[in-house]
Amino acid sequence: MNLQVPLIAASYHSPVLRLAKSGCFCVLALAGCLMLGASPASAAVAPDLEVAGNRIHNKTTGHEFIPRGVNFPSFEYACVQGWGYSNDGAGPATAQAMLDWKINTVRIPLNQDCWLGDDGLPADDSFLPPIRTAAGYRHAVESFVDDLTDAGLAVILDLHWTGQNGTVADGLRPMADNRSDDFWGSVATRFKANDAVIFDLFNEPHSRWDPEAQDWAFLQSWACWRNGGCQAPDQADTNPIGGPKYTTIGMASMLAAVRGTGATQPVILSGLDYANDLSEWSERAPDDDQLIAGFHNYPGQQCNYAGCWTGKIATVAAEHPVITAEFGQRNCQADHLERYMDWADVRGIGYLAWAWWNIDEGCTNYALVTDLDGTPTPTYGAHFRNHLLDPSTPPDDAEPDDIPKLPVKRAVAGLKIVSAKVKGSRLKAHLKVKPVAGKPVSVRIEFMRGTRKRSIHLKVKVRRGLGAIKRQLPPKAKPLRLVARYPGDKLLLPGKARLSLKSSRGVRPRSR
Repeated sequence: MNLQVPLIAASYHSPVLRLAKSGCFCVLALAGCLMLGASPASAAVAPDLEVAGNRIHNKTTGHEFIPRGVNFPSFEYACVQGWGYSNDGAGPATAQAMLDWKINTVRIPLNQDCWLGDDGLPADDSFLPPIRTAAGYRHAVESFVDDLTDAGLAVILDLHWTGQNGTVADGLRPMADNRSDDFWGSVATRFKANDAVIFDLFNEPHSRWDPEAQDWAFLQSWACWRNGGCQAPDQADTNPIGGPKYTTIGMASMLAAVRGTGATQPVILSGLDYANDLSEWSERAPDDDQLIAGFHNYPGQQCNYAGCWTGKIATVAAEHPVITAEFGQRNCQADHLERYMDWADVRGIGYLAWAWWNIDEGCTNYALVTDLDGTPTPTYGAHFRNHLLDPSTPPDDAEPDDIPKLPVKRAVAGLKIVSAKVKGSRLKAHLKVKPVAGKPVSVRIEFMRGTRKRSIHLKVKVRRGLGAIKRQLPPKAKPLRLVARYPGDKLLLPGKARLSLKSSRGVRPRSR
């Protein structure tokens, strides 16, 4: 299967099959690239995202957040081809056009070498100052992220193209390499304060088939996916097998690099077989309560029909959040899109279509738009846009068993009494619970008055997971302890915490 690769507008994307490079390039028509007169992005508050059980929630609103949006390719390939950091349109006007489609999430594929400044990237074919640099690339990415989050959108940063030291990151390789943890340490350091950003650690882990040998040149395993240490072909999946290999690193190493910076945001781990296989995801994922399973879904992949989605993807989604970080079709039709969106909508699974780009091949190369103002391509882009504007409802003849709502796995409440102090007869204390808590915390203040043990019962409201207690105790009361209980709700399990009040300084809390 050959896929034309626009030199300026869009690069090859191989979601499902091992493809041969076409060698045929199309040039982006520059008409319409300038977004003059576009209205500025509407002022909005970007979501503050957190995984709670098997759902993603916006801590600012306390509501569930279901990503529905698009991929914005070009940061992975423009800096290799030498004509820029990204396509035109990486700015506020594009954010506004996306809002007009009711998009709430944008995924940005990145290039490891361009971010780190390895192997001569970013390339620059202009021969005119300013010369493109890794610092310039990082600034361009950060600027677009700011434009999107300023408009109220969530952003997924995806490690898309990689290459070990000495190999240019010119395409998709089977798994991460010895520079990928350095990449994530740098990216996470830069974006760890932005709670609207999600990190997608590696685009599409996959095996490599060698058609010449009629055998697997590299067979990706779940153990290698998690821990690395495998020898993979050092050629992008658009190139023939042959030549050197490299030692892969796994999801655990990249996750550790992210967490080592202090970043606490949700992290996507995409499955095997170009992210289409989640069969052992739940068993193999590292221990972290902010993980999301990444699923990609194209017509040519194995798990491309409702029976597989229900039997395999919904099983993972019952325990962990699932984001369909890529899906689409390239025949200018939308039947696959519609089937999947209808299936995913009733199960609360988010999806991001490939791709928001304006290219000569149009919908035959997955283009959703015909211009940078957001005009949809016929059928493919139009159907996706219309679905976002008016999400589908279950078919009238659907039986209840046909559209099961995924159960919500409740998370630990994380209830803690973080401080308490008694001064005279005045008690001040602060408690903490998961930000998605939807009910007040019951508090009991125990004290002695004379020879009798007494208590005061309170209901403490929590806002964004924090609650304050201020209470005047009866005269001559001798404080004993503070007991807090969270009753539990549809998202959080019940929780309990205790703190001794026998000294004004208190002691370390005990929680369970």
